[in-house]
Amino acid sequence: MYPGDLKYSEKHEWVRVEGKIATVGITSFAQEQLGAIVGVGLPEEGSKVEKHGALADLDSMKTADQVFSPVSGKIVKVNRALEERPELINDDPYGEGWVAVIEMADPGELADLMNASEYEAFVAEEASKG
Repeated sequence: MYPGDLKYSEKHEWVRVEGKIATVGITSFAQEQLGAIVGVGLPEEGSKVEKHGALADLDSMKTADQVFSPVSGKIVKVNRALEERPELINDDPYGEGWVAVIEMADPGELADLMNASEYEAFVAEEASKG
């Protein structure tokens, strides 16, 4: 159900790692909970972000929420396509709907994230709590 090559946070972000580069987005579960995303506030390229710090703002038909960074580092790229087409997060959360690319300050922080099967169990447990 969730791509096996990604890492996942308890705040429902995913991370695709290539060396010291981490691409971050929100999971299909998160976008389903938010509903139709109608706006995205992206961070500035070149800015620093802390693990668990706010990375981006999301506005949906239901609510406003934030994307939190699962790792610390420098934002090297943001998905400008989301400014014109925020629905990409709903349509393709693991592909064209990515949010930002971070050059990680400490790749060791990845050890705190879940693999796909752990995340699936985490989501099931959260769902059972209602």
